[in-house]
Amino acid sequence: MGKDKLICTLCPRECGVDRSVSTGFCGMGDEITAAKAYLHRFEEPPISGDRGSGTVFFSGCNLACVFCQNAEISHRRFGREITPKRLADIFYELEDKGAHNINLVTPSHFTHGIIRALDIAKPRLKIPVVFNSSGYEKIRTLKLWEGYVDIYLPDLKYVSPELSEKYSKAADYFKHTSEAILEMRRQVGDLQFDENGILKSGLIIRHLILPGCYKDSLSALKWISENIRGEFLVSIMNQYTPNQNVSGTKLDRRVSTFEYKKVLRFAEQLGLKGFSQEREAAKSIYTPLFDLEGI
Repeated sequence: MGKDKLICTLCPRECGVDRSVSTGFCGMGDEITAAKAYLHRFEEPPISGDRGSGTVFFSGCNLACVFCQNAEISHRRFGREITPKRLADIFYELEDKGAHNINLVTPSHFTHGIIRALDIAKPRLKIPVVFNSSGYEKIRTLKLWEGYVDIYLPDLKYVSPELSEKYSKAADYFKHTSEAILEMRRQVGDLQFDENGILKSGLIIRHLILPGCYKDSLSALKWISENIRGEFLVSIMNQYTPNQNVSGTKLDRRVSTFEYKKVLRFAEQLGLKGFSQEREAAKSIYTPLFDLEGI
């Protein structure tokens, strides 16, 4: 193992720990750990298509979002350790099941191991690779993924450092995520679709509207409009659902119709193209059961 593998500086936290013997903020050791691999049918339409996205959910996370829907794996670190060879086999299995793509969810803290798996699998894989991320990434790490990733699917959760510190323990979220999204756009270029409208390469930026925070949503959309050039898509999500972690805070309610329409109207005024997610997306069917399926 090289120094970058042992002394972990893969994400903006730069914990500097030897993950073979201890853990940093993400809570994970240096072995790839995953909680589920299956055909996910509830991503954006050009990613899920009619057969589903071949999604691998990795354990651990470099954020601490109080509203996380995947808290079982991101906060409580549920999952099973696997080798790069096993992960490559999982990619093949998903492709054989008809997956439109290989969708890597929260992969950056396992960058070295996943890239080794892709080195094994890429010569045979015929479907694109999706990097599905919170957006809180480090440029140096993203450059390691260049040539491996066909589609970037980052979040842009916040612009306000006060909100990102309060709800995700990352006051520097926007600084790093804005830079990361620009790097992602550089790597994959304009949108490219196949003959069936399935995305082959490009960038989709996700934004989750939070209750009481719609003005920050407007700031996020404004930044996207002013800074991302060429063809890309924006996915505005209305799936926020309160949990016990937000009891007594302003997040302890659903997003209002006023807030949702205000954000959508602003996106339309800016001429942003993409998708909007209706309230019914908060149903539990959209949140996977983490049961080690496919792992």
